Order: sequence, then C-alpha cells, then structure tokens
Amino acid sequence: MPTLRDDLGHPLEVATPPRRVVSLVPSLTEALAVTVPGRLVGATDWCSHPADLDVPRVRGTKNPNRAAIIALHPDLVVANREENRRHDVEQLRMAGVPVWVTEIETVEAALRSLRRLFVDVLSVPEPEWIRSAATAWSRPPALAPLRTVVPIWRDPWMVVGARTFAGDMLARLGLAHVFADSPDRYPTLKLTDLTAAGAELVVLPDEPYAFSASDGPESFPDIAVALVPGRSLTWYGPSLAGARAELIACIQPPITRSTA
Repeated sequence: MPTLRDDLGHPLEVATPPRRVVSLVPSLTEALAVTVPGRLVGATDWCSHPADLDVPRVRGTKNPNRAAIIALHPDLVVANREENRRHDVEQLRMAGVPVWVTEIETVEAALRSLRRLFVDVLSVPEPEWIRSAATAWSRPPALAPLRTVVPIWRDPWMVVGARTFAGDMLARLGLAHVFADSPDRYPTLKLTDLTAAGAELVVLPDEPYAFSASDGPESFPDIAVALVPGRSLTWYGPSLAGARAELIACIQPPITRSTA
C-alpha cells in the first residue's frame, strides 16, 4: 500500500488496509461503526452513536487513556486536529501506533477528508451516506439571510466564530454568520455584547452545552431563537446526509421568541 498523508500532511505507513481501528472523535466513530463496523475496536466515552455501539472505551477526546489504546493493538487511530491534543497524537506515534489526523472546517473539507479515510486508507468503496451528503449540501441556500449567532456554551458565553465547520453549515443554509470574521474560532463574550451584536436569530444546539427550551432562550428576549440538534450542526459523519433538512426544519417557522 503506498504511503498516504493525513489532512495535516503527516505520512501514514501501513502495509495493509487497517483492520483494528480506534476512534478518538465521536463523528468519526459513528462513521466507522456504520461503514466498517468489524474494524472498530475502541472509542472515547463521548462516542454516543450508533446507540448500540459496544466497543471498549478509552476515556475522553482531550484525555484519552493512551495505555488502554495501545493495549487494544490498533493498526490505526483516527483523530481530529480540533478535537484531540497534539501531545496525545505524538505520544501514540512514538509508541508505534499509526495515527491519521483529520482537519475539518467546512462541509467540503469533511466530504473530502471522509472519502480519503474510507477509500484511500481503509480501502472500501465510497459510502452511500457520503454521496447522499454531497448531494444534499450541493443544493442552493434555503433560508433567509438572517444575522445569526450560535452559542455553544454559557457561563461564560462562547459562540461559533471563524473557520469552523458549524459556521460553514450556517453559510450554506443561507444564514448570515455574525461572527464569521472573528479573530477567534470560538469567541468568549459577555451576554450584553452578544445581545448587542445585531443578531436577528440565535441558534441554540443541545451540545456541547445542553441548551433547551428552558435553558438558553430566556437570555434573548428580543431575538428569535431556534433550538437545533447539536449533532446535525457539528457532526460530520453519516448524520451529515440528513443534517441539512433537519436544520432547515428546526430553523424555519415556528421559531420561538423567549419572554423576559
């Protein structure tokens, strides 16, 4: 098998297509479990999909148990530049474990990266869900260009900023991403600054912070609020195929307005 390079340009040298894979990214775990279930031998505690996933757990994305990973004898660990620490990747490589690092900041990058992982690295045909996602996200924008902010945390308030996958999703839906030109990928703001940003719509996902009808909308009494599944907004595995339709359904009327 020829030498391949991951999304960051690091060479991956494997003699045969990997058969024992550990995933350190929930999105990629779901993609692997759906596409090559027999090869997935480990995942993080945060890997919640598919619901019946039954593999050994190796702790979190930011604090993986490297000894537990090595003990699983993987011939590939799949990671992501944003989700995982460079230190853990380097330590695994020093222990002789091949690591493939993805970098995904746009829908286009997600589709390209996932195709490479499955077709070039794992040597399987392009999954149908990748083709379906490519078709869905090639459609023209469907929503009015409302000025939109997406908080992902509160106390302190953090929002989706520049060069993020979720931000690209907003733009492809037709929404005007208020913090698209922020110097930070996830700016931390005071609530007063957030409400003064001129937003016409606040999109509240249920992860990583679990915003809900009773936790979040009350902070934006004068702005339309849409509650959306975080998985549809930030995951880039099989859920990407249906994410566009699900987000549109959640954001189009009825949009809730909180009451002071």
